[in-house]
Amino acid sequence: MRRRDFIGFGGATLAAWPLSTRAQQDGRVRRVGVLMGNAADQVGQGRVAAFREGMQTLKWIEGGNIAYEVRWAAGDVAVVKMQVAEIVGLAPDMILASNTPIVRALKTATQKIPIVFAGLSDPVGDGIVASLAKPGGNITGFSSFEAGMAGKWLQLLKEIAPGTQRVAVLYNPSTAPYSMFWPTLETSASALGVMLVNTTAETPAAIEAVIADTAGTPASAVILLPDVFTTRHRALIVAALAQHKLPAVWALPFYANDGGLIAYGPDFEDQFRRAAAYVDRILRGASTPADMPVQQPTKFELKINLKTAKALGLTVPPTLLATADELIE
Repeated sequence: MRRRDFIGFGGATLAAWPLSTRAQQDGRVRRVGVLMGNAADQVGQGRVAAFREGMQTLKWIEGGNIAYEVRWAAGDVAVVKMQVAEIVGLAPDMILASNTPIVRALKTATQKIPIVFAGLSDPVGDGIVASLAKPGGNITGFSSFEAGMAGKWLQLLKEIAPGTQRVAVLYNPSTAPYSMFWPTLETSASALGVMLVNTTAETPAAIEAVIADTAGTPASAVILLPDVFTTRHRALIVAALAQHKLPAVWALPFYANDGGLIAYGPDFEDQFRRAAAYVDRILRGASTPADMPVQQPTKFELKINLKTAKALGLTVPPTLLATADELIE
């Protein structure tokens, strides 16, 4: 795999602006609400840190001309609603938001506060924006996936576990953008001679039951869709997969660091860092969300956990070893 690295609209345009046009003149402290759908763990903190770093390079200094109100929903839909109401009630200058449940709730809560998102899978299909080119309204940002990636996940699974004949696609229907991936998965499964099983779970107990049931059928494997719920419970999922010796492919690269077999997806920290350029432009009055096209991911990572592969009795093909961005031992 070659890491794709294109120049995004926001970063390239902003870098060309004279410093004087970006200098803040009024001395007012801007307030930015940051709503994170995941937990305040190392992964989540890394994304917020990337955003803060991006802002700092654009001359926004915390404790000086900018202040952040950061909230963590930890994959809990009830907490999302509460925190959205709280942040909107603070009337910040703008909001940075992650994942679909949060942005959907924000869209209902305010049509006035500018919102930039990072990490949404299907902002058009979920009704967040009118189109990628012309979002309209008060929301724009950085999408994280496109439907064709689902075919890549299935292909990688067959490469690393060629005996796979049946694949359970695991997700929480309340939090995962499953509909955008399913048509591609069906097409790819047909081409690869694999049977797909649509499996949903909305509680930790249901996750364990699904994995145990999947393991009851020989030559089975699992695809974990991008989902804040499964991210929250990834330790449980990794342990259950290991217990039942099931190979699995994950849609978010950091899962491989936590014991997942193989993972392919966008670099989320890069998206949060790029989001700073959009936040900067809005805060300085240079643009509004309606004028700013939704940007797609520019960096992708393939990670393989060799220790997990060995525990599953799998030999990683040389082609995957050569193309992986990171091999975890």
